[in-house]
Amino acid sequence: MSEPFEFDGRVAVITGAASGFGRAFAQQAAALRMKLVLADVDQALLDETVNALREGGAQAIGVRTDVRDAAQVDALAKAALDAYGKVHLLFNNAGVGTGGFVWESSAKDWDWVFGVNVMGVANGVRSFTPLMLEQGERAHIVNTASVAGLLSPPAMGVYNASKHAVVSLTETLYHDLKNVTDSVSCSLLCPAFVPTGISNAERSRPDDLRNEAPLTRSQQAADLQLQRAVRSGKLTPDAVAKATFDAVREGRFYILTHPQILASVKLRHEDIETLRNPTDPLSLKPEVKKAPQ
Repeated sequence: MSEPFEFDGRVAVITGAASGFGRAFAQQAAALRMKLVLADVDQALLDETVNALREGGAQAIGVRTDVRDAAQVDALAKAALDAYGKVHLLFNNAGVGTGGFVWESSAKDWDWVFGVNVMGVANGVRSFTPLMLEQGERAHIVNTASVAGLLSPPAMGVYNASKHAVVSLTETLYHDLKNVTDSVSCSLLCPAFVPTGISNAERSRPDDLRNEAPLTRSQQAADLQLQRAVRSGKLTPDAVAKATFDAVREGRFYILTHPQILASVKLRHEDIETLRNPTDPLSLKPEVKKAPQ
């Protein structure tokens, strides 16, 4: 059993750091006396977050970053090294989502969601893993997926597909790292519905990827369902952050903040193993599917 991961005095880089899980990760890291490099596409919110943490005594810098852009993520890595010389903990956390029937999602929807959710994680892994390997010190990567990476709920096709990609990417990263080192590892965070800004992700969509057509009925329904589900979340982002840091400390790969979701995961696996047609994963979550408006 390896020694617990140490946080005090180490350097954490967090994408999507200005709200939701990212901001909670930053607050938790600051409480553990880590040095912070915070990235977000929203400059105003990023500045506000950095200032609030500094007022609380944290060492923190902010770097506006669109994680879809490989060059900007490379620049984030350089800024981290320039500021603190090392990177010990990376949260590839930035995420967005859309809903509605798969065939009603536009090319811009696919471009935007996959750009942030998949290429954002890929860019982080590509930019930071070599630095971590060269340091020769303990380091860890946390990729934020979702239970939507383990299940395929209806009317969430683009988001589901993006998060399944993050699950596969991160599991492969785990194996690849195991083949070359004992000092750098990774974890996969798969939260369920938590009150964060994910349901308001449209505010960060670039102008050139905005849809001109009005929302379809399925997209409107999916949006309402997401809003209700997020509001109904019993865990706070702070609770998820604490659970995530506990997992990093203990070297655990799978971080399922809502263990009750395992019944739905098991149902999906049984579908595959028995060659049964897919069961609606929300059949076990009627409070989400049938929640009053």
